[in-house]
Amino acid sequence: MQSLTKTAVGPGQSALSGLVGNTPLLRVSEPLAPAGRGFWAKLEGFNPGGIKDRPALHMVERARARGDLRPGGRIIESTSGTLGLGLALAGMVYGHPVTLVTDPGLELSMTRLLTAYGAQVNVVSEPHPTGGWQQARRERVQRLLEQHPDSWCPDQYNNPDNVAAYTPLALELASEIGHIDVLVCSVGTGGHSAGVSRVLRQLYPELTVVGVDTTGSTIFGQPARPRLMRGLGSSIYPRNVAYEQFSEVHWVAPHEAVWTCRQLAASHYATGGWSVGAVALVAGWLARTMPADARIVAVFPDGPQRYLGTVYDDGYCAAHGLLDTPPAPEPEVIGRLDEKEVTRWTRCTSVVDPLTLQGAHHDVTEVVPGADSAEEGR
Repeated sequence: MQSLTKTAVGPGQSALSGLVGNTPLLRVSEPLAPAGRGFWAKLEGFNPGGIKDRPALHMVERARARGDLRPGGRIIESTSGTLGLGLALAGMVYGHPVTLVTDPGLELSMTRLLTAYGAQVNVVSEPHPTGGWQQARRERVQRLLEQHPDSWCPDQYNNPDNVAAYTPLALELASEIGHIDVLVCSVGTGGHSAGVSRVLRQLYPELTVVGVDTTGSTIFGQPARPRLMRGLGSSIYPRNVAYEQFSEVHWVAPHEAVWTCRQLAASHYATGGWSVGAVALVAGWLARTMPADARIVAVFPDGPQRYLGTVYDDGYCAAHGLLDTPPAPEPEVIGRLDEKEVTRWTRCTSVVDPLTLQGAHHDVTEVVPGADSAEEGR
């Protein structure tokens, strides 16, 4: 990723940050779309830690430039994994110790990897009585900030630098593909969907932006429910979500994402997590139903590593009823975000900020361990 601003780093650090960006594109067709049709997938899992390497580096760089993060100051953030990998990289590049606050839902493999990269992993042991795991993590972050002078929290859900970090990704897509008709993105913190769509819509004013969320997520006005899927969805309303940019939203259930992940792996040697499966399901449907010459781009946020014990584990999937149930050929359709609670692949073409809905349910309770974004979660 070409940095949006310049601050001094040594040659070794520059080489590390140079590993981020210019990720490959893959043309995806059968069996998700008929022969001669398909979509382009941007494989952000080819970044060292996934798509959130981009905002981690940029948020740290901008905080340093403003003086919010002083040389050697500790970076402290709540994460369910992928941003943690990016912050570990950013801490290495810019010389900052990193503390990542998480919960028992974080996979052991991720804890080991984050520790290997030099980050301190701080695990809360009990959920907040009303705010759940997410609120417990936030309160732990605040206590740690008070304990460490000159420390800084990126606050990924509300930090505009999280959005701005994706300008290079948008420009990569524009230069590689040319004209783009449809952009399909998973939504968690709202960073990459907002950042990429704003740039691309300036280039292509008629762009259709399709958001992909998980069932049980509140981001687009649904009630909070326990969620298996990590890397997309939330039980709060992140203010980085650019609701005005979305032409439509799709909710996808876990078994539908698993089926699509496995189809994608078997047919295209492409693998990733829950978000990848959900996005690919929706992008494949668009490729089947839109004009054959429509140029559809989907962002695949991560790779398969942290999902080997879930999405790609037969025992785990069988135990959770996620196998042998292919998704319907098309989504159910609702006319309003809160028309009813959705439990399967569902589409809505009327997208507004759910906090503006009459009688909107404002409960921000976190109901599943570690179920903040991706984009990551990831």
